[in-house]
Amino acid sequence: LSICVSVNRFLVVLLILMVCLLLHSTLLRASTRPKLSGSLQTADWKVSEADDVVPVIVCASEERMGASMATINSVHSNTDASVFFYIVTLRDAVKLTRLYMEKTKLKGIKYKIVEFNPMVLKGKVKPDSSRPDLLHPLNFVRYYLPLLEISHKRVIYLDDDVIVQGDIKDLFNIKLNAGHAAAFATDCDLPSTHEMVRSIGMQTTYMGFLDYRKKEVKDLGIHPRDCSFNPGVFVADINEWKKQKITKQLEKWMEENVRQNIYSSAVAGGVATPPMLIVFHKKYTQLDPMWHVRHLGWSPDAGIQRATAGGAPAALERPFKHGITLRCIRSVERWFVPDPSGKFSLVRPESDS
Repeated sequence: LSICVSVNRFLVVLLILMVCLLLHSTLLRASTRPKLSGSLQTADWKVSEADDVVPVIVCASEERMGASMATINSVHSNTDASVFFYIVTLRDAVKLTRLYMEKTKLKGIKYKIVEFNPMVLKGKVKPDSSRPDLLHPLNFVRYYLPLLEISHKRVIYLDDDVIVQGDIKDLFNIKLNAGHAAAFATDCDLPSTHEMVRSIGMQTTYMGFLDYRKKEVKDLGIHPRDCSFNPGVFVADINEWKKQKITKQLEKWMEENVRQNIYSSAVAGGVATPPMLIVFHKKYTQLDPMWHVRHLGWSPDAGIQRATAGGAPAALERPFKHGITLRCIRSVERWFVPDPSGKFSLVRPESDS
């Protein structure tokens, strides 16, 4: 009997030691994991879920600040709704971001500046010398929406190269299907997109984003001709995002790409889109394609202008890319906000007289 008691005591002590070790390991990981973001007290605005506002997330890098501020200005100028902007930036751009919001026509807009910590991407992004701009840390903010310091259950995410010509409130109020964490516009729905694909070879299917020679891609069971979507404009249900652990799923495919190179900028023309395509395949609500008219400024074709003229104008993407047309410049100049620091200015094409 005494031997049994001794054995039981030993097992209890061993169990306690194992629990202590597990708790210590968990606390150590939590203390060493980079903090994702921090809100900066640069504005007096306080906001909560109970407030009747439209929350919009826009990233603002120092080198593309003019585009970000044009996005914010276009949203604010085309709605009578109360919009609250979460402006996500890096430490080196905080000062300029604050300057824009305090010293320009944007003064008075409700906002909070959130500093993103790029260390959360360590080991998850494969170096790519062909398009280093696509590896900018802010390109991946859309993966981490629930982990940012935001106070809303539903948010709109906009890329910094989007001009919104419609009422952002209408986009915010769309109904997401049950079990869907986000709503996107597909790349195949807009009529003008087909013309753009034929004229300059842009991709609208999964084949244009994933390397189907790789076993990991084949095992997904996604047909290469399935229509893709663009995550430059989307509505997100934060609670559903958390429930489905979307961020963890996205990080898994980032890490898989580092190991297996299942996508790259050479294949996809971007490295932030492929994980979204994988994780949300047939698991998203479709937006009206007029909410995300792509390729503005890539071609002199007037198809996009005709498309937007046929109904309520909405979000137009890519007005600040290389190869921008004169027509495109004129269509976005009205939203441009002069840089209060005097470092940057809007450069018009040489063909403009």
